[in-house]
Parts: sequence; C-alpha cells; structure tokens
Amino acid sequence: MARILAIANQKGGVGKTTTAVNLAAALAVTPRRVLLVDLDPQGNATMASGVDKRELATSMCEVLFGESEAAATILATAEGYDLLPTNLDLTAAEIRLMDEPRREQRLKEALATVSARYDYVLIDCPPSLSLLTLNALAAADGVIVPMQCEYFALEGLSALVNTIDALKQKLNPQLEIAGIVRTMYDVRNNLASAVSNELTEHFGDKVFRSIVPRNVRLAEAPSHGKSIIGYDRASRGGIAYLGLAGEIIRHEKKPARGATR
Repeated sequence: MARILAIANQKGGVGKTTTAVNLAAALAVTPRRVLLVDLDPQGNATMASGVDKRELATSMCEVLFGESEAAATILATAEGYDLLPTNLDLTAAEIRLMDEPRREQRLKEALATVSARYDYVLIDCPPSLSLLTLNALAAADGVIVPMQCEYFALEGLSALVNTIDALKQKLNPQLEIAGIVRTMYDVRNNLASAVSNELTEHFGDKVFRSIVPRNVRLAEAPSHGKSIIGYDRASRGGIAYLGLAGEIIRHEKKPARGATR
C-alpha cells in the first residue's frame, strides 16, 4: 500500500507545487512507483509535468464526483511518475462538493482504488485551507510542509500545525507532519538563517536536512514542462530534491521495487 503524502501550506508562494513535482520525479528515479495528484485548480503541477490542462478529456473534477474512475484518468509522464491531472473545472467542483455527502472523503475513496499500484502518492494542495485541502488531509497519512525561512512563515506554520492536530481528532487519526522542507533558501540572508535555526530548535528531526536553494534552473524547468530532474538534474535544485527523496525513503525504510507501469 502506498505512503500518501500531502504537500501542503496555507501560505502561497512557498514552493509547494515545485516540491510536489520535483519530489515525484526524484522518487521515480530511485526507482519508486509514484502517483502525483494535482488538487490545485490552477493546474500548475499538471502543466509542469508536461501535460496541457486545456486538453484534458477527464480530470480530478470527474474523479471526485465518481464520473470517471481514477485509473482511467491517470496519465503517464515522460519522467517516470504517473499523474492525476486537473484544470480550472476543479474550482466549480469545490462549490458542488459543499452539498455532497462525505464531502471530505471523496479523494480518499478515489485513491483507495489505485493506491496499491504505488509506493508513494503525493498530493499537491491548494494554498488555502479549503475543502479540497481537507480532502487531501483526510486521504493522507503524512504532510510535507514546504516553507520559506521568513518571519511570517513561522506564523503560518503554527496555524497549519493546529489545523493538523484538529483534523487528527475529527477526520484522520493517522495524520502527522512527515517533515518540513526549507525552500527558496538564500544563504546570504541572515533572517533565513535565524528562522532556519528556530525551525530546527522547535521541530527537531521533523525538519528535513535537504534545503532547496533559490536556483534559476529550478525556476526555468516548469516552462519547459519538466521537473528539475528532467531539465537539469546536476543543478543545485536537482541535487536538493534528489537528497530530499533519499531522506524520505530512508525515513520510511521501504525496500526498493522495480518501477512498473
């Protein structure tokens, strides 16, 4: 059964989608069998995976309402991981979900039909505590939190931790913080170093050792429909995400299996 990890942060612009796409690609080369779920209506993870969201026949919208099976909607990417794609239809889907029974469990139920095929399922969440994010947190057994090392990020992280604690009691008792990833890190910034030290002090080994730097190649990759692994694996960004994948695998102590389709 797959380890299901939600990539979540209520604050936008912290490298959440970048982490979801690049971690999926990095895990795929280990090799692990990986499914990336794009649960953000912007569809950035879909586009960064080389899939045109405007040309989708079916997407996460249909999957959440049972109008399409997850297995029939999954697409293979050129970088070895599979993708459950999305587009702007998901915005309307969230409004429709409000009146549906078991509205927080739709994603969990959909993933249950395909998760046995994978070692890891990564869910790219919207940058808000929306009904879509609640679906992701209900389905996941761990949350990876990307965050920039800046003052207000600590406040946002505190709010997310409180949200996860509340959801453990009401919706998903297995939910935990799998780790915190420091993103867009600038070693020349004294504040970044101070916040990084404070993070480590408060969260200990929950803070991944791999740090994702500010990197031009990392920023360029999505415009080519590629992850940093497919675009420039040897760049600082590529090395950082390969290191992060290694940390996650070592933490799980999960034996490698051949990547099969």
